[in-house]
Amino acid sequence: MSRMESWPEPIIRVQELSESGIKEIPEHFVKLPADRPCFIETTSHVDNIPLIDLENLKSFDESIRVETMELISKACREWGFFQVVNHGVSHELVAYVRGVWREFFHLPLEEKQKLANSPVTYEGYGSRLGVVKGAKLDWCDYFFLHYLPQLLKDENKWPSLPISCRQIIAEYGQQLVNLCERLTKILSINLGLNEDYLHTKFGGDNERGACLRVNFYPKCPQPDLTLGLSPHSDPGGLTLVLPDTDVTGLQVRRGDDWMTVKPAPNAFIVNIGDQIQVLSNAIYKSVEHRVIVNSAKERVSLAFFYNPGGNILIKPADELVTEDQPALYSPMTFNEYRAFIRTKGPCGKSLVESLKSPR
Repeated sequence: MSRMESWPEPIIRVQELSESGIKEIPEHFVKLPADRPCFIETTSHVDNIPLIDLENLKSFDESIRVETMELISKACREWGFFQVVNHGVSHELVAYVRGVWREFFHLPLEEKQKLANSPVTYEGYGSRLGVVKGAKLDWCDYFFLHYLPQLLKDENKWPSLPISCRQIIAEYGQQLVNLCERLTKILSINLGLNEDYLHTKFGGDNERGACLRVNFYPKCPQPDLTLGLSPHSDPGGLTLVLPDTDVTGLQVRRGDDWMTVKPAPNAFIVNIGDQIQVLSNAIYKSVEHRVIVNSAKERVSLAFFYNPGGNILIKPADELVTEDQPALYSPMTFNEYRAFIRTKGPCGKSLVESLKSPR
């Protein structure tokens, strides 16, 4: 797939639009009627994604440890999303990282523009996903950076302002890698595999990938006409989302409805990506999600993506393929897979479903 070196149209910074005082959003942000958000709460008896206390995995009571493992397994199979508390990431560090990124997005535009990104790697300050000319855009600015592998990590591409930003990003990244290592062991065990299975299939310490996308959703004068992020499932392995403390926005598809996630205090939202759906032969599910915006408050969230190495071939685990349950997906490298979303932008679950092997 060919890769464009520049955006197909002039980039419009959404924050600048919002702060200009416009009363109507430009047409290229207006979604088709079928794609617009509905702000009516669903009638489902379940009002939030599962909440898991990881401290229970250290309990002296074996039944509590087993129950917690089963809760995680059920969440991966039935929801594709769950929240974790007592996860081991410093609450103080989380508060710092939220603060420096909010401060970054409120720097003067000319300062942020020094780090403007391109479709080649997406690294830096951006305002769109996909390079399809004339596409409907999302009401969001963002910053994207690589943390792993070391070959791709370049702190010179990270913000130098606020002053402490690079140090805090590095500390935060390491603590989230540690949490991802712990979670992938749990997921591997729950699949009946060796605890290091996902770690190894991601490329081990030298090849696995990790990157951070910090999303800034400005106030929107017509939130009923657009989205902060269009429906999609995450293309990578595992995602840890640090949500805004004051403003909800993430919605998860549940059947025909969209459920607004209510973040628990000091929790990370965990969601299964397409690569783990493929590796698990669809035992675990990546689930479509989107982001709504509002007219009263801006919102900041941090999505940390823990991924296979880009050149590693991903396919269903041999141990999970049987005569009754054949391999559902054809092998593909993560780089090949990721190129689709970087070209076309968010497209629901159409990509992972298109990879299913002919039966």
